[in-house]
Amino acid sequence: MSYENKILQMKKMLGKKTEKPKANEQKPAFQKPEIPSYTSKWEQAGLKRIDNEYGIVFLREVHFPRTYQHGHYQLQEFFNAVAKWQHADFSHPYALDVEENVLFFDTETTGLKGVGTQIFLLGFLEVTEEDFVLTQYVLADPAHEAALLFESRLWQKTATVVTYNGKSFDWPQLETRWTLNQKVLPKLRAQRQIDLLHSSKRLWKNDMERMKLKSVEEEKLGFLRNGDIPGYLAPIIYLDAVKSGIPDALMKVLLHNEWDLLSLITLYVHSTNLLFEEMDDESAKTYTNIGKWYADLKEGAKSVQVLEKVTSQFNALEAGDAQFHLAFQLKRNKQFNEAIDAFVASIHFVDSRKKLQALEQLAMLYEHQIKDFHQARSYAMQAIELVATSEELLEEQKQKWEILFKKRLLRLENKK
Repeated sequence: MSYENKILQMKKMLGKKTEKPKANEQKPAFQKPEIPSYTSKWEQAGLKRIDNEYGIVFLREVHFPRTYQHGHYQLQEFFNAVAKWQHADFSHPYALDVEENVLFFDTETTGLKGVGTQIFLLGFLEVTEEDFVLTQYVLADPAHEAALLFESRLWQKTATVVTYNGKSFDWPQLETRWTLNQKVLPKLRAQRQIDLLHSSKRLWKNDMERMKLKSVEEEKLGFLRNGDIPGYLAPIIYLDAVKSGIPDALMKVLLHNEWDLLSLITLYVHSTNLLFEEMDDESAKTYTNIGKWYADLKEGAKSVQVLEKVTSQFNALEAGDAQFHLAFQLKRNKQFNEAIDAFVASIHFVDSRKKLQALEQLAMLYEHQIKDFHQARSYAMQAIELVATSEELLEEQKQKWEILFKKRLLRLENKK
């Protein structure tokens, strides 16, 4: 058979329509997996067995009074944080409404990525009328995955889900596992999400070396984990508990997850207090980050308020970045003289890249708003000298800046 004929045959095969299942055809019945032999041992350790149509799942439930202390905060301070947002005169993606159903959420998995990675623990912390309730669902064994996912009730709940790295890890992992069980499970509901890892990066960029939750707990929340197991051991401990049937070490993983969830509440409280500038023990960098965050959210008035507070309460060295970002906000507000003062105040205390941006802005302001071409040329010349001597810039960056400022000088020469 010729090559052309083989191609034609392949095209015919690919073009054939597969038969659709008939409307009255029923899905094959779900076969419930066998109950693990160690079930009674896990129940004796304090886990409750729950049976559903997909198998079994183990449950641990703990009630915390509102006065429960976790680090620096009592859990009831969460209500004060939510109340602050009701009276705010600015908008923020982390704002919560008093009527909003909030679900603090964290998982433990058998790995970090890949279809073979399973969730073996779903942890939730919810607010009730009387207290805070921790609910942990534990995978009986990998065959009972559908039972675990179904029992979470995430297919029928509507809530704002608060996590730490949940947008990038926990929720995508949950979606993957749900998809693999989609033939038997109800559809997973989409939820509004607040990821406190993102807020921590915004608040403490250049101020904290590590952004792991444990580091934030120790440095910001006043909580130290005594007797905690390292997170990377959790998968090994779970798989060993399934293999041996002995749940002792697994209970420590549940405690690890419990602390994660309690810290989500106190971190939300702490972050909210910071965003409302109600704490005095943070650095100029942190408050500058807050001002930048408000600027990115197009909340210019709030950004100016925070950045001006930094420039008035910290010394020139510490407030250099704040002056730099404040200058842009003042320029947007057409407060040109104030913007010039802020750019000048920042020049000696920011890195080379920001210094070049400040010099560029000063040259622009003097050329277009003040109409002082001599001063505009002066700042352009300072920028060219900085480009030539800077060790922070790459050669490609130097060339771009040099071309930009030489064009500006040429234009200014024609305005004499």
